Amino acid sequence: METKLNFLSFLFLMFIISACSVAERQGETQRQPALRAKTPLEVPAFSARTMSLPDETEMAEHKRSLDDIAELERSGSWFQGLAFIESGIRENSGDLAGAVAAAYKELSYAYGLGLIQKKEIEAGLLNVHDTKSEEIVSAAVITMTAFLNEQWTEAAVDLTFLFDDSDEPDSFTRWMSLVCSLEKGAAATGDAASTAEYRRINTTYSSIRARYAQFPEYWYRGARAFSGAVAAEFAENCINLSVQGPFAEECRKIIAAYNGLGSKDGLLIKTRYEIESIISLSVNSGNPRILDSLLPLIGLPDNPYTVFAVSALRSLNNIPGFRDYFYGQARVSTGRLAERLSYICRS
Repeated sequence: METKLNFLSFLFLMFIISACSVAERQGETQRQPALRAKTPLEVPAFSARTMSLPDETEMAEHKRSLDDIAELERSGSWFQGLAFIESGIRENSGDLAGAVAAAYKELSYAYGLGLIQKKEIEAGLLNVHDTKSEEIVSAAVITMTAFLNEQWTEAAVDLTFLFDDSDEPDSFTRWMSLVCSLEKGAAATGDAASTAEYRRINTTYSSIRARYAQFPEYWYRGARAFSGAVAAEFAENCINLSVQGPFAEECRKIIAAYNGLGSKDGLLIKTRYEIESIISLSVNSGNPRILDSLLPLIGLPDNPYTVFAVSALRSLNNIPGFRDYFYGQARVSTGRLAERLSYICRS
């Protein structure tokens, strides 16, 4: 696989490295699932050179490399830095718009995972726009900026103009186009044709999930567009990928609404993954106080997540120190929380 990182992706990479520190952003308290990046962000070799058009053999090699990257993503083997490698390959092949889109994909992953802020993506795009004079690069940067700022109509038009994704229905720019359609609401007019088109878009969106299993924004946009159990599933997957990420709060509210809870109650929802992670950390460290973060969830009206948490906590009664912890919390609590803690204490 070609691993050279050319000018466009190099600019993005230098910006992201200077903009964020994973340890400082997330801290030791945020535990991400195993689906998170399997390797740290690595800097591929950078070779400054004058760009020339590749011959047929080089184009075939670039195509194979891009196919390899796509298969890595579809198999769940995505890792941080992969899209920067893709960006370099695309720039080598003369696909400058694709190089910008791939670099934006890397930044979108980092943003969704809570590693950088939105303003840092904007600054990175502006940096490339100011540095590279090619018209196609400027157009691509404008398109990515419109999408980032949720200007769905403008982004949709530009994506159609700049990118032909007919040979790769699950490409990143195809995902962006689907998001524009979902967010604009193809069923807004309520006529039968619009409703049918919206359903088709929903089906297409769901069908590309394998490639974006580790991409928080894929799940977030689906959670916003869909309804019922499907929306709740997408929201939970988004939270599990980045429990403190930029999309987690709204996804908790989506889960709460599906389970008949209020918006404020949604802020207290924790997914099954989060519950299991907190309990595991508490047990492994021998520190029951870590379970304090689950108490607001225990006090909510009946819902599947509270029931799951109560059942899981009840299994800890035989561990030294934990029964005393539950008794102590029950004595100082009131209402539903006190009742459920008392139930947890009973073996």
